[in-house]
Order: sequence, then structure tokens, then C-alpha cells
Amino acid sequence: MTDEKVTISKGLEGIFIADTTLCKIDGTNGKLWYRGYPIEVLADKSNYEEVAFLLLYGHLPNRHEMDVFDARLKDEREVSSEIKEIIKMYSGKAHPNDVLRTCVSALSTYDDDMSDRSKEANLERAVKLIAKLPTIIAMIGRTMRGKGFVEPDRSLSHSSNFLYRLTGKRPDKESAKLIDLMFILHAEHGSNASTFSTLVTGSTLADTYSAVVAGIATLRGPLHGGADEAALNMMKAIGEPDNTEKYIEDALAGKQRIMGFGHRVYKAYDPRAKVVYKYLQSFMKTTTDPQIEKLLEIAIRAEKLMEEKLSKTKGIWPNIDFFSGPLYTAMDIPSDLFTPIFAASRMAGWTAHLFEYWENNRLFRPLDNYVGKLDVEYVPIDKRQ
Repeated sequence: MTDEKVTISKGLEGIFIADTTLCKIDGTNGKLWYRGYPIEVLADKSNYEEVAFLLLYGHLPNRHEMDVFDARLKDEREVSSEIKEIIKMYSGKAHPNDVLRTCVSALSTYDDDMSDRSKEANLERAVKLIAKLPTIIAMIGRTMRGKGFVEPDRSLSHSSNFLYRLTGKRPDKESAKLIDLMFILHAEHGSNASTFSTLVTGSTLADTYSAVVAGIATLRGPLHGGADEAALNMMKAIGEPDNTEKYIEDALAGKQRIMGFGHRVYKAYDPRAKVVYKYLQSFMKTTTDPQIEKLLEIAIRAEKLMEEKLSKTKGIWPNIDFFSGPLYTAMDIPSDLFTPIFAASRMAGWTAHLFEYWENNRLFRPLDNYVGKLDVEYVPIDKRQ
């Protein structure tokens, strides 16, 4: 046994890993800023292209900068025939997140000069990744449902073009705002598990593609990337709005976890969830689909009950994952694409963190505390019991 007295921080909770100017989370008071801008302001006044620029370049773009950046994203939307073949080969056989991970690995083979690690070259890689991921995800979704690929529409925004290429329908005003809102709210969120994976891989001076593939792989677990799908499955299991209160109360009595509630950082209402909740209530007034109406009503009733039972007494508040599923469903997005969409949205945050960390890079090498035996006698195999 070791004689050293050490303190273990499980899950690295409370450990700071780097300085950053990208994101500030005030978990106690439920506040979130991107580069100093309150998330509520960006959600209301900005768009995903502008937010991605802000994260990558450190300031909001002027008109010329925005036009150039938007054009570059549109120019890079398409993928090669080889990537399309990967999508056709594996979609339906593997989880969409796994197909996405494989495609992003393959994208590195189309990099003109992988040895160029300049800031300009890396920013260009980020633009390509941000542009191509929604295309890949839309193609995965279409292939899984036996439908052909939809050509891009340069008149549509980044997020609206994704929704169009996935569903084959040009989004109406409400859906266009909602999908853009979801992209903005998922663009960045500090040193979460997938961002940390990206940084750990990047700290070895691996290339940009390898680093973000690590981030995509980290999303595969339900504790980080799949909570919105799990929350939606719970709402579907509830079935009817009038079943909501009994279902939640029975689950709490059985000490079951209510997916979409609670957060490692937030001890108050997740500010992103607050924004989504406002739009969810507004969307309810416009939808005419009875199944969507049921899902939205279940979400609202569950939120109200949980606020009475746990939020105010134990600080377990809804997070963005709780409301994401019903809204994605209202936009005709299948649940198995929720996690890949998270990756597409977060690509701006991952790459921005990666490039920031490289400015003062140090290889991550934490310690572990050995608590096993020492100097154990080696017994030859023929004498072992």
C-alpha cells in the first residue's frame, strides 16, 4: 500500500485544466456566456454562423467578415463520393454517431497538407468540419430511411439547409428559428466530457481531425450525448399527458433517474433550457400535429411537477436535454440523430477550444493513486493453484 495521502477528485470535478476566454458558466446562478455575450442575447439576436465565427475568431463579425465566412461555409458543404459511399455502406448497420465518427476520420485524407499546423490552416479545417458535418448527418438520416440525398440550397442558412437536406422540405419560419436556436445553444459549453477528450487528444499534438474524432466518440455514452434521446423515450413511455404526474411520482418513489434533469455544473435552472422552454411554449401554439402536442404537453407538465418535487428543494433542475427531444421531433428529426446533431453544433466549440489550448500546449498526464499490493512473490505456472 502507498503511504502517500492523496485526495481523489472523481471525474476531475472541481479541477481547472486551462485558462479560457471562450465560455463562462455560472452554475450557481444559472448563467452562461460565449466570449462574454449572454446566451439569451445570442439566442434572441444572433444566428449559428455568427456564433461559430465568434467562437473561432474571438469577436462578432462585421458585415464583410460575415459574408466571407458564410460563403466559405456554403462552399464547403459538399462531401466526396467516397464519403457518400461510407455513409451508404454503414448507415443502418451502426449507430449514426459511429458512422459520423468514421466519416470525419476519412475527411482527413482530403486535407491538402496535414503537416501545415499554422493557425490559418487549422481555422480552415474548422470551417470545413463545421460545414460538412450537417451534410454527413443529413445523408446518414436519409440513407437509414431509404431516401435519396438532397442537394444543398445556398439560399438557406447553415442550420436550415441541414433541416432541408434531412427532411426534403424547406423549413417554415418557426422550424428555421428552432433548429438555428438548437445549434447555437449546443455550440459551446466549457470543458465538458467531449471537449476534454478533444483537448486530451490534441495535447499530444495530434491533428485536428483526430482530436475532434475523440470528441465525437465521447458523445457515444448516454451520460453526455444521449440524454435528450433518453428523455424523449421517457415521454413516449408516458404516452398521454394525463399519465405524466403518476409516471413521474412512481419513478421518484422507485428512486429512478428522470433523464433530462440535473447537471454536473448547474445547481440552478440551465439557462439554455430556459431559452428552449420559452420557444417550446410558443411552438405549442402553432403546431397542429396531435402527437407533437402530446409530447410538448408532457414535457411541460413533467417540468412543473419536477419543479415542485425536486428543483426547489434539492436543486435538480431541467437541463437542455429534457426539452431538446420534443422540439427535434416537432421538426421531423429522428431520435437516433440527436447525438450527431450535438456533434455538428459543438464542432465550433471543440475546434475553438483546441486552437486556444495549442497556444500554450502541455500534454495531459494526470496521476492515479495505486492502492494495490507491492512486491508480490512470483509463482511459476506449474505451482499455481
